Amino acid sequence: MAETKAGSDRQRVLVANVKILPMTGPGDFIPEGFLEIEGSLIRQIGVGKPSPDLGYDVTIDGKGKLAMPGLVNAHTHVAMTLMRGYADDLSLMEWLQHKIEPLESNLTGEDVYWGTMLGIAEMIKSGTTTFADMYIFMEDVARAVQETGMRAVLCRGMNGVGPNAERALRESRELANTWQGRGEGRIKIMLGPHAPYTCPPPYLHRVMGLASELGLDIHTHLSETVAEVEAIRREYGKTPVAMYAETGLFAHRTVAAHCVHLTDEDIEILAENRVGVVHNAQSNMKLGSGIARIAELLSAGVTVALGTDGAASNNNLDMFEELRTAALQQKARLMDPGVVPAYQALEMATVNGARVLGLESEIGCLKPGMKADIILIDVEKPHFYPQHNLMAHLVYAAQASDVDTVIIDGKVVMKDRELQTLDEREVMRQAASAALRLIRNSPQRL
Repeated sequence: MAETKAGSDRQRVLVANVKILPMTGPGDFIPEGFLEIEGSLIRQIGVGKPSPDLGYDVTIDGKGKLAMPGLVNAHTHVAMTLMRGYADDLSLMEWLQHKIEPLESNLTGEDVYWGTMLGIAEMIKSGTTTFADMYIFMEDVARAVQETGMRAVLCRGMNGVGPNAERALRESRELANTWQGRGEGRIKIMLGPHAPYTCPPPYLHRVMGLASELGLDIHTHLSETVAEVEAIRREYGKTPVAMYAETGLFAHRTVAAHCVHLTDEDIEILAENRVGVVHNAQSNMKLGSGIARIAELLSAGVTVALGTDGAASNNNLDMFEELRTAALQQKARLMDPGVVPAYQALEMATVNGARVLGLESEIGCLKPGMKADIILIDVEKPHFYPQHNLMAHLVYAAQASDVDTVIIDGKVVMKDRELQTLDEREVMRQAASAALRLIRNSPQRL
């Protein structure tokens, strides 16, 4: 049994009698074992029964459960839960310019706080323990993260051709200075240049200067639609990926969301520059943006993670749906059932998510010394039987409602499907009230 030291004054948690999928390799499944947590870290993972020890502060009986790393939602706009169902069945630019942006013009920090709280409730209940967010009023997003015990990578969205271009730079600096490392280390800050069509090279150079000064990574949208690719080609004579590369953005650690429309040369550039790609399969389908070449990206050695995008274009934050869609979509696209097998899809939702966000030394798999971000899934349900292959069942059969218990940073934030760090009913009430006010004040009503 492997073991690591932690402070003796920290809470000790034991999860016993549990199946363990540590995501350290496809052959590392433990049919019956235990996990010991001390403070925020995994102290020990063992096979069979733990040694008798009466010193645990919390003991969780994992009988009938499977423990695995918490899921990583590597690209979303969480407070857009307030717009869920408001602007469905529209193309991206029509959806954005004629519905979403008019509504967003009336947003307040308090709205974003409650929209984020709603999203966090939904994510915890579906097994997500870390999310990467790009939006506005990010200090209010950070406040929700800190209060609920969630782990998050946050960036203020930056539009270099909009009226708030300077404000976005200033607020990004303030966000980093105030929130980097807060929440007992659960909050990480990035810079968020929105996309190639909203951030021309002169503005990108200013973003990169700030990234170098503050030591921050980059999170951006890239090659999401055919219209974007065509517009960048007209203006710069190259693809969005090539434009970013020539500008020098990829000299910084970069997370690129979507990457739907890529040439072979684009894929080579992304691989050479170790750009992390976040695939948003359901949002891309719903907005009619297309199907990304995920199998080719993976074959080229690109680290591909998964994200839900915002609930206004998905319409949920369910990462189990996302990983199933990602796997099935590529099989259908290439007419090859062997591409993106089950374990690889699970890696995209855990290990790869941690890696693209620069958190691979902390989360994404279960082993001693890693952060105790763990979910317990109830596998004693009809759709998990017969249990020929639980890894495959997690991808092709599991549901968000199967998540029974969630531990983040060593703290139990959901037990027996009851949220421990927020009032679910109050969050839904406040979010509904905020959404109603936004719609009433919007010039674009349904």
